[in-house]
Amino acid sequence: MEAAEGGMGVDDWVEVIPHRDEALLGSFELFRDHLVVQERRDGLVHLRVCPWDGSEPHDVAFDEPVYDVYLSVNREPASSVLRFGYESLTTPTTTYDYDMVARTRTLLKQEEVLGDFDGSRYQSERLTATAEDGERIPISLVSKVGIPRDRSHPLLLYGYGAYGLSMDPDFNSARLSLLDRGFIFAIAHVRGGQELGRRWYDDGRLGQKRNSFTDFIAVAEHLVGEGYSQTDRLFAMGGSAGGLLMGAVVNMRPDLFAGVVAQVPFVDVVTTMLDDSIPLTTGEYDEWGNPNERAAFDDILAYSPYDNVEAKDYPALLVLAGLHDSQVQYWEPAKWVAKLRALKTDGHPVLLKTNMDAGHGGVSGRYRRYRDVALQYAFLLAQAGLA
Repeated sequence: MEAAEGGMGVDDWVEVIPHRDEALLGSFELFRDHLVVQERRDGLVHLRVCPWDGSEPHDVAFDEPVYDVYLSVNREPASSVLRFGYESLTTPTTTYDYDMVARTRTLLKQEEVLGDFDGSRYQSERLTATAEDGERIPISLVSKVGIPRDRSHPLLLYGYGAYGLSMDPDFNSARLSLLDRGFIFAIAHVRGGQELGRRWYDDGRLGQKRNSFTDFIAVAEHLVGEGYSQTDRLFAMGGSAGGLLMGAVVNMRPDLFAGVVAQVPFVDVVTTMLDDSIPLTTGEYDEWGNPNERAAFDDILAYSPYDNVEAKDYPALLVLAGLHDSQVQYWEPAKWVAKLRALKTDGHPVLLKTNMDAGHGGVSGRYRRYRDVALQYAFLLAQAGLA
């Protein structure tokens, strides 16, 4: 490419942030004396402060093993103070100012949690499980302080694993209701997300999609093996593409879970992906493959939850759908539930709730969504014998 007259040529460019296989660049902030890079490494988000004077870069230090951090609004380039947001499984959304020279941070604001919330009552952990192909799968986990690892407590394992979306260990005040009743909560950072970079995403889509499911199973087995719970107290949850994860996992290992919550689950994958009259279908070929091609069809058919339901025992299931869902039409979960009820050989409940006012993201309104949360928690508590 020829440079425009008076402009920069290719040889004039200076590499500021070299490529690193182990890091995924998310965002950056420019200051007069510093460059701040928000990047993912080792399954966590880091804020890397790079002085323009050539001195050694450093990461902003945090106290918890798992967390989420993100750049906030920084309007003054001449400042040596970085503003960022922070939260974790035990810490509500918090805004800090960080002095990039002194390397000290100042708490500015923290989201209020009603009631007698005290973050010190809860503890978070970072674990890893080994997948069947040797990959190390990160796990984020939170529980009340002092809960023993004697397999006596119920555990809810959450997963997604698609579109390169990373499931960061964020704070959720509603989740405290489960934790206070003795539940342990964990996130399986399976392939298909981007927690460990672009490779992590590519290894969980198209012909590699099965990795998402086997990763989740490996995490569940690891948590049972390490004494965090046991199979008759282990629960799973996921929505949309995470609902596909739930459907595939219960087909592959129904014995591993006592109950599963599938929120607006994408479970009739073959039928939907063959219907290119649906506006979203062709754009999804990059994620699942084009089933009009034989290899992709065979890959999708091998895991599509609806197409792989069998006459065998399944865990208890709560399935949620929305009548106005444009991404996962309500008949997908309805078909899946009907087939499960017809074929399964156990006496566990398979419950379907189709919300007549909701779309893919659930009901609108500031508080109405908590009714759905309450329903899901009531199901989990009942199956765990805590209701």
